[in-house]
Amino acid sequence: MTILHQPKAQRAIFVIVALLCLLPFISSPVALILGFTIASIGWAPAPQVLGSLTKKLLAYSIVGLGFGIQLEAAVEVSLDNLPLIIGSIIFTLVLGVSLTRLLKFDPKTGYLIASGTAICGGSAIAAVSPAIKANSEQAAIALATVFILNSIALFLFPAIGHALSMTQHDFGVWSAIAIHDTSSVVGAASAYGTEALTTATTIKLARALWIIPVALVSAMLFSGDKNKIALPYFIGFYCLSIAIAYWLPQGAPVYEVIFMVSKRLLVLCLFLIGAGITLKKMKATGAKPLVLGLMLWLAIGSCSLMYILW
Repeated sequence: MTILHQPKAQRAIFVIVALLCLLPFISSPVALILGFTIASIGWAPAPQVLGSLTKKLLAYSIVGLGFGIQLEAAVEVSLDNLPLIIGSIIFTLVLGVSLTRLLKFDPKTGYLIASGTAICGGSAIAAVSPAIKANSEQAAIALATVFILNSIALFLFPAIGHALSMTQHDFGVWSAIAIHDTSSVVGAASAYGTEALTTATTIKLARALWIIPVALVSAMLFSGDKNKIALPYFIGFYCLSIAIAYWLPQGAPVYEVIFMVSKRLLVLCLFLIGAGITLKKMKATGAKPLVLGLMLWLAIGSCSLMYILW
């Protein structure tokens, strides 16, 4: 059933809810749940329609997010924490691939969960998904897994930080490395303190730069024909948007608007991705996504904590 062949009432509800996702009070997890709910009651358009639209919107939103990267600060923080940042990304991706094989789980879904854990949650999954030609169902399962763990991190991390008497700086570094999504990093760090928030936000934005090489490498790893690697075009435009924001700082007010619009567009994409999966499909997938996500999260969380403290 395409959106044009849906009953008018269902079509209207779908469009209205989609538009609501562009408003600030709808968060990423809520958007995903709304899409999942609509799909479960049979009011979503056909998966092929959603897939085509979502792919384009994801590309546009990722490019727009590049205008929010402060290149000098991101590069400086990346250099200061280079061993921890690179080590944690490589460690998480390699462990994710290994555990995916051990669990006999879908390779692309497992890789998306690992990418989201390694870099920056939903944004990384959104960027890597088209690079490895993952479908909307694979992306939705990965996003759902990451968002569940994000919600737990908001409450768990500050409690652990206080129990271990971590400094503001150390907690900021740890939360930026071990919590998936930027929004959850900001939430946990702000609950801990101002310095923790500043440190965590800067490092998390620095990690966002690593979407570029990870997406390119991912495209090569998952290409069927090694002689014809289709690199995602939007990665080039993502780099260009970062460069424009750096070279033409006088356009900062415009870049801020583009960045905010792109963040809302990404939330809409998550709604569309959620609308591509139903409860029946989730049951068919089983507990493996959550088990994989939890194992990766515990590994990166504990290892980065030991590195920072000792």
